[in-house]
Amino acid sequence: MAKLVVLTEGFTGRTLDLATAKTSLGRVDDNQFTLPEPSVSSHHCEVWLKGDDLIVKDLGSTNGTFLNEVQLGADKEGTLKPGQVLRLGQVELRYETGKKQSEQPRQTVRIGEGSTMVMTKEAGFGKKNNKVNKIFIGVGILLGVVTLGLLAMAFLKLSGSSN
Repeated sequence: MAKLVVLTEGFTGRTLDLATAKTSLGRVDDNQFTLPEPSVSSHHCEVWLKGDDLIVKDLGSTNGTFLNEVQLGADKEGTLKPGQVLRLGQVELRYETGKKQSEQPRQTVRIGEGSTMVMTKEAGFGKKNNKVNKIFIGVGILLGVVTLGLLAMAFLKLSGSSN
């Protein structure tokens, strides 16, 4: 059975079994598949099967819908092939059909008259470097240290005024 497999850390192990009927994906509960992640829009996209291809329609998402790292325009449709990756904001999902795939999807690029180069994107399972999360953690630690310092100063003032 065709499915989308979530690759992003924190959501791994979640899958969406696909049907020919449209399925909505987004952050809020009224979607058929919910991804509670801030970079995913409330109603991010719709997907449906057409043969072995997965048709994806962006629903005007804030952080974009990407098919193999190529962004769909707002309210536009695109086609995802088996083995390719769909990204909604910061959440990545791989499209699988359950059929044996002999090779990775390839992208053909024309580099000159009569010359063609075939590029293969390797399936990535490594942890992504997420600078935004590191910044939030750093700011959180800084705010915690400042808060503790202010509390310590207030405590010292209170203990000094009671003498």
